[in-house]
Amino acid sequence: MPIWFNKNLTLKDIPNWGKNTMSEHLGIKFTEVGEDFLKATMPVDERTRQPYGLLHGGASVALAETLGSIGSALVIDTELYNCVGLEVNANHIRSASEGLVTGIASPIHLGNSTHVWDIKIYDDKERLLCISRLTVAILRKR
Repeated sequence: MPIWFNKNLTLKDIPNWGKNTMSEHLGIKFTEVGEDFLKATMPVDERTRQPYGLLHGGASVALAETLGSIGSALVIDTELYNCVGLEVNANHIRSASEGLVTGIASPIHLGNSTHVWDIKIYDDKERLLCISRLTVAILRKR
């Protein structure tokens, strides 16, 4: 059974929440919606590299937080609730200097007041680059 608020959610149903945001600037693109996961890519280029020419750890964290935050927004009723990040952490295991990286977000916990997401980021050879965890607060709109 899908975890999404819209049980028939497809990629084309994801709102363009990234317009004029950091995720648009970094080139993050959603590529797949599964029953319980969300997938997006990000290029490794001049926008996402650090001075040594490697993927910037902050760019990986931005990809992870984008995936988990959008994931939470797709689980809740956005007419009644907002979701905001509480805590994000990341372990950078290896890096990339070119190509596309792919992040896959899966929920660990979907509660009434918090969500916890596991996000793994891979290079285009499917090697694990980063493991991240994001905790999101679910807040009733006023």
